[in-house]
Amino acid sequence: MITNFAAGPQSTQLWNQVRPIIEEIENLPFLSQLADGSLDPVAFTNYITQDSIYLTGYAQAMSFLAARAEDRDESRFWANSAAEAITVEESMHEELLADERLAAARESLLGGGAVKASPTTLGYVSYLVATAAARSYGEGVAGVLPCFWVYAHMGKVLVEKAGRMSEDHPYRTWVETYDSPEFDEATRLAVEILERELETAPAAEAARMRAAFEQACVYELHFWASAHALQNWDATVFAPAVTV
Repeated sequence: MITNFAAGPQSTQLWNQVRPIIEEIENLPFLSQLADGSLDPVAFTNYITQDSIYLTGYAQAMSFLAARAEDRDESRFWANSAAEAITVEESMHEELLADERLAAARESLLGGGAVKASPTTLGYVSYLVATAAARSYGEGVAGVLPCFWVYAHMGKVLVEKAGRMSEDHPYRTWVETYDSPEFDEATRLAVEILERELETAPAAEAARMRAAFEQACVYELHFWASAHALQNWDATVFAPAVTV
């Protein structure tokens, strides 16, 4: 059964608002193939290399929230989450890439070159950092929350889809990371912060917070889809068809 992370009426309404986006994410071929282990290693490796770039910006956004939070416990939560985004998840990426299948995929993908943010990754990171730094604290919280909530939710969805994963399932480590008591607890705390912010925000600001949350959920959808499509900066994809 999928865990409900809503902390009250405000966050329940918010989750219901984005439910169509969540369903689109649930139905992505990327995630179905990830669950059954059939996902092309190059696509998954592309995903985690983009995720490494994303996590650096995500940690920066949470660091802004830590500095802006008036509540000491909230400040500590964001600071700790920023640190874990770098240390814990980068450690997981290193463990995954130690697998020969993924190491070979990384070499095929990068060809010895440097990792470069895709258009979607750059857009998502830029949006989160700008929102956390330049908008209200509540809007910043709303912007970073989908990375907690959507991932925690999808961890449960993937475990249900995958069933009992074999020891050699190539993506078992990733799936289990996002279906863990520790990540669930961090998600609950983040949702509780947003619930409190929405309860006290003026109507206009609350609307902006809901919009920020929805925008970040759309970015979550596009982040997975673009990783699967191996999105890059090749401008020829926009060139009009040549007719003879």
